[in-house]
Amino acid sequence: MEETQDQFPQKEQDSEATQSQADTVPGAEPEFEFGGSAYDSSKNPFLTRGCCNSPEPHQKQNGAYMHRCGKFDSYDWIKTIPLPPGYKVPDIVEVRFKNSRKDFFRVPPDIELEAGDIVAVEASPGHDIGIVTISGELIRFQLKNKGIDPNSQEIRKVYRRARLADIEKWVSSVETESLTMFRSREIADNLGLQMKINDVEFQGDHTKAIFYYTADDRVDFRELIKVLAEEFHVRIEMRQIGARQEASRLGGLGTCGRELCCSTWMSEFCSVSTNTARVQQLSLNPQKLAGQCGKLKCCLTYEYDTYLDAIRDFPNTEIRLKLKNGDAIHQKSDIFGQILWYSYVNDLQNLLAIPLKNALFIIEENKAGRLPEKLEDFANVTQQKREFDNGLGGENDLTRFDHL
Repeated sequence: MEETQDQFPQKEQDSEATQSQADTVPGAEPEFEFGGSAYDSSKNPFLTRGCCNSPEPHQKQNGAYMHRCGKFDSYDWIKTIPLPPGYKVPDIVEVRFKNSRKDFFRVPPDIELEAGDIVAVEASPGHDIGIVTISGELIRFQLKNKGIDPNSQEIRKVYRRARLADIEKWVSSVETESLTMFRSREIADNLGLQMKINDVEFQGDHTKAIFYYTADDRVDFRELIKVLAEEFHVRIEMRQIGARQEASRLGGLGTCGRELCCSTWMSEFCSVSTNTARVQQLSLNPQKLAGQCGKLKCCLTYEYDTYLDAIRDFPNTEIRLKLKNGDAIHQKSDIFGQILWYSYVNDLQNLLAIPLKNALFIIEENKAGRLPEKLEDFANVTQQKREFDNGLGGENDLTRFDHL
């Protein structure tokens, strides 16, 4: 769901007001240890744009953007393949902006661009500054992957390579994004709005700012837009994002101990339901199945298709096995081991491991009206069902590790 509303600026931003705002806004990111050395994330606000350092307006920008291990990086695997003589290379490039925002733009015939070039592109209104990530023949595959017609008239155009003045204004705008986000959170809290502003992205010409927010219910932010326009003197656009997109932007560690999949390599989110966990025989505990975003974990879908293929030949667990010794009911299954555990109705404590082919044989015999002698003849393993103590004397006992 996305909501957008614009407000025109009223006057130029006062640099002294910005400096005083930087001194009073709480929550500035402190230095922390990263990779064994002191690292201040505020020193490189361009990290979210794929740059290893802030662009220097007076230097060639070949070193600012670098290919690295990231979900938004693109490797040009056909760059070294020579093209046939007279082959026309697509006049479209992919340009990256902040975080996951990418778009395609048409290049004028008098400009040649390659990955890493900083360009000024068409925006509404004004122009934006971004970094070229894909150019050349590879763009055909990317357009096909995204389902975009290369001849579409809706593709906007590249104006030019970024000039010195463009880069200076761009760097100045990006450096104020963090302070703007903290200040906007204060304003939203003072207005009593039930929303959380997660990120701020300034347009390259500093005439527009996109505020990304999350909220449980619909928010009337008309008053907020007026206050933000007066505070920052730019056009304001509000975009609502979901909880998964918020976790992707903020990052973090999952219960597996690794970085969140959504912030490292996942670029698209699929629907996850409780049936996904039920098929994999997982405990339907919301606290264990929910991720950092509060939604069901995306990793529940990784093995879902494999489980669906594996249980295709399994019988319905509601079917009872009829034997001369009595009926047996299903207790649990080992899907990939192809073993079903059954117990007699009159003896639920003893479980018998029945191979899948034996269970199907008994069901076919029952359909034919025949009753096998006893279940033990078809079992591989007999297991005594154990009752676990979950009281104070069990796993919840605070002193259970004192005598190890």
